[in-house]
Amino acid sequence: MRKSMKCAALLALLLTAGWTATAQPDWSAPDPGAIGKFEDEGLQHSHVMEVMGYLTDVYGPRLTNSPNIREAGEYALKTLNSWGLANVHEESWGPFGRGWSNELFEANEVAPRHFPLIAYPKAWTSGTGGSITAEAVYAKIEKEEDFEAFRGKLKGKFVMTAPLRPVEAQFEAPAHRYTDKELEDMAQPRPPPTPPDAAARARFLVQHQFNQKLLKFLTDEGAAAWLEPSPHDGGTITVTTGGSRDPKDPLVLPRVAVAIEDYGRIFRTLEKHVPVTLSVNIINKFYEENLDSFNIIAEIPGSDKAEEVVMLGAHFDSWDSGTGATDNAAGSAVMMEAMRILKVSGLKMRRTVRLALWTGEEEGLLGSRAYVKQHFGDRQSLEFKPDHAKVSAYFNVDNGTGKIRGVYLQGNEEVRPIFEKWMEPFKSMGMTMLSIRGTGGTDHVSFDEVGLPGFQFIQDPIEYETRTHHTNMDVYERIQEADLKQMAVIVASFVYMTANANEQLPRKPLPKK
Repeated sequence: MRKSMKCAALLALLLTAGWTATAQPDWSAPDPGAIGKFEDEGLQHSHVMEVMGYLTDVYGPRLTNSPNIREAGEYALKTLNSWGLANVHEESWGPFGRGWSNELFEANEVAPRHFPLIAYPKAWTSGTGGSITAEAVYAKIEKEEDFEAFRGKLKGKFVMTAPLRPVEAQFEAPAHRYTDKELEDMAQPRPPPTPPDAAARARFLVQHQFNQKLLKFLTDEGAAAWLEPSPHDGGTITVTTGGSRDPKDPLVLPRVAVAIEDYGRIFRTLEKHVPVTLSVNIINKFYEENLDSFNIIAEIPGSDKAEEVVMLGAHFDSWDSGTGATDNAAGSAVMMEAMRILKVSGLKMRRTVRLALWTGEEEGLLGSRAYVKQHFGDRQSLEFKPDHAKVSAYFNVDNGTGKIRGVYLQGNEEVRPIFEKWMEPFKSMGMTMLSIRGTGGTDHVSFDEVGLPGFQFIQDPIEYETRTHHTNMDVYERIQEADLKQMAVIVASFVYMTANANEQLPRKPLPKK
């Protein structure tokens, strides 16, 4: 035989004999042994609810740059270090702006009858400077000329400006899991977008500008507080920001989000020309010593491809009324637990696995965008750092407490056959669907914007939009323990298979400049 023929014959013989000493495994297929280890550890020995309890019950709401989030960050660092992870540290970014915390809030109607208000102060707004007892008034200010009618009349008053809206009965349960039909529909490409409604956009801008003028007017007039009805009902209150975190901006008056039922009782009493007296005490603090915020980073070093990285993450911050349980202590606890599972398994991974817990997400993906810009590339100029080429993928969890049902492919069709194989072992757990659609509003977008494969898992909505998202009901009791365990196992498995694949995950074409 010729030499080439001898080599071919030898290779065939070795293959038929099942020789695999130096052959590369097919990392595009799931590893049953590894997944079995992940399932045993994640389902039978989970730490995820312990972490949840600390992040929510002990440290409470984690507004970016508040004392709460800094203490929660210290807990996360200590915990990740105790699990034996490498390179555990806080990475500063900023400036973000001044911190804020609510130290005390008491609100009661004292006349004509006593009852406690279900209400919360809005972030970055002032306190009352002590307990204030004063009249509540309804000031119907809907257009520019209405300002003059109330000038000089609102000083020291608790002011309501929103008309009373009807509250309908709820005939459907707030919690929901996706049906097979809904998942099938989500798997289809998104319908062509409706052209932007220029008129609606213009109306929104006009209303926003008017609201800013109204805020300044009430502040300048010396109103005791601005009472605003929540868009939810049933005692659930949406609470976000009401002032500025920029230390150069002037402080605004106290703003209080009130349950619609309590707002309605006060409003209807005033309609009857019966005076209403409230007693309110708000102590809010601002923090300007450190205007920068931080992300939390931890790693499991890789082996032969250690210079390449697989990232997983979730946002660590929340708004201030509940304890940020479903948004997003759930995602943070799941990602921490996934790292713990990978570490405890003792299985080697070729690429380095890096966890990131972001802050400033609620104010516009600030922490993850700062990190991506520093390490990988600029989303505006599309100028990239050397490490841009070393990222295989980023996986994100930020849609509440519901179990994983699939993955948004974010328009990256080339990863479909890979993910189809990887999710096969998890179909019995409810993960059955891949959607070509993209989704927005959370930290995988920061990676997608610079052409890196960034993925958000599809989760059952449970009560996310109906009850917990940015509300006072975003608390530990709304967490589904079994769902968090399922998520952690799936995340660990996807990260493991990405870290050990022969190639990085396929990338979409780069965004156009």
